[in-house]
Amino acid sequence: MHPETLAKAHVLTSPQWRARQAAHHERVDGWLGGHRSRRASGTAHPVEDFLFTYYSQKPAGLRRWHPGYGVVLEAEDGDAEDLRDGVPAELIDATGYRRGPRGLRVEEALLSSRHVLVSTLRRLLAATVNRPAQLGCLGLHEWAMVYQLEQDQVRHASWPLRLGSRGTDRVVETHRVACSHFDAVRFFTEPALAHNVLSPGREDRAEWEQPGCLHAGMDLYKHAFRLSPLVASELVADCFALAREIRVLDMRASPYDFSALGYAPVRIETPEGKAEYIAAQRDFAVRAAPLRARLLAECERLLAVLI
Repeated sequence: MHPETLAKAHVLTSPQWRARQAAHHERVDGWLGGHRSRRASGTAHPVEDFLFTYYSQKPAGLRRWHPGYGVVLEAEDGDAEDLRDGVPAELIDATGYRRGPRGLRVEEALLSSRHVLVSTLRRLLAATVNRPAQLGCLGLHEWAMVYQLEQDQVRHASWPLRLGSRGTDRVVETHRVACSHFDAVRFFTEPALAHNVLSPGREDRAEWEQPGCLHAGMDLYKHAFRLSPLVASELVADCFALAREIRVLDMRASPYDFSALGYAPVRIETPEGKAEYIAAQRDFAVRAAPLRARLLAECERLLAVLI
């Protein structure tokens, strides 16, 4: 950290960072209990486990608290079990931290090594943040992922398709599929690709991303944890919380029947279901907007340090 930057660093006293760390642990532990129990028993949940299996961040990574770049954690006296040299033991061995005269902090070398990532995310977020939300895709990406497949071939084969294989195919064939998110489109079956009126690619995400997309809302969690430990874990957790709720809608509107798990279907093949989906989609776009703006502000803050 440059001397000028270090001089401006925000110092958290031991009581301050301990309180934030404890609050983060308590919040995240409420999300992890069920997943850890299922993992130990070898069972799976198609909704609640998704964020731990689709994304690369593991539960331990989500639980680990980071204060963010530009914050110094003041060392405390004593040899508590969760401390090492007076600072959080869980961070001592974490990538990018350095012990200095004022305490523990994320070092500038880590920020420099993430320059390309931060710049890329800034471009994507900036391109998306002021775009109008495009509503009405009706979650058809999930239907396109099972198009012309038999029940035993689909991703969640142990869960029935509400309308059966042929009924599911008819929904794809009689609706306008307009998926703008490459990471959803890449899971379409080959025959389903011809039904998509949009053509997002791997290298042009910033040209296609739009705030009404459920996957774009869930991906805010991915963007946040990829920036760790440069951003505070409270922001990562806020993005995770929204992503969990979005995943529920994503699966309720899917062709699968998860009613046995307590998820009433959103029947997007009906006028009532369409209206329900669009209203929920609009609400998530509104709720995602401040998180996207916060992530963009963090990227710009971090890039300003490197100028």
